[in-house]
Amino acid sequence: MKKLAIALASLLLLSGCSNGGASKAQESFIAGSGAVTKIKEGNRIAAPTISGMTLSGKNFTFTPGKVAVVNVWASWCSPCRAEEPTLSALSRTFPDVQFIGILTRDNPVNAEAFTRKRGTPYPTLIDDSILIGFSKSLPANAIPTTVVIDRQGKVAARISGAVTVASLTHLIDEVSEE
Repeated sequence: MKKLAIALASLLLLSGCSNGGASKAQESFIAGSGAVTKIKEGNRIAAPTISGMTLSGKNFTFTPGKVAVVNVWASWCSPCRAEEPTLSALSRTFPDVQFIGILTRDNPVNAEAFTRKRGTPYPTLIDDSILIGFSKSLPANAIPTTVVIDRQGKVAARISGAVTVASLTHLIDEVSEE
């Protein structure tokens, strides 16, 4: 009986140290509204260099010359998980557009398992320090955030929050026609 009481007391003590499974990243999660922000062609500034190690362990570098869709996400983020089928489908619909994920505030092992299970067809970089480079144009102000980069490598638009087929298709078409 004494051993059972000690075991229960230890269990209670240990569970009191837990944060209930939430990470600091999840506690600081900011949901976006899906708002679209566009920058006129003459007012755009260069996107940061987008390169680094991917979830699959390969090096990736985006070279301007084609339109790019950059999605900032995390595997624990419900809106990110919900928008993944849309992003994957649109990446197949627009083969001339480079889709790129940037993982933020997440465990790469969990994210890799998520993308592998879903068959996500585009690379995800695991270096979220790239996001600092967007601070002077359209920063990632929520998770998820999706940024569209024009052919000249300049930031053209941002969707703050989960994308929809209509919102992202419209931006891709608009920037591609420039």
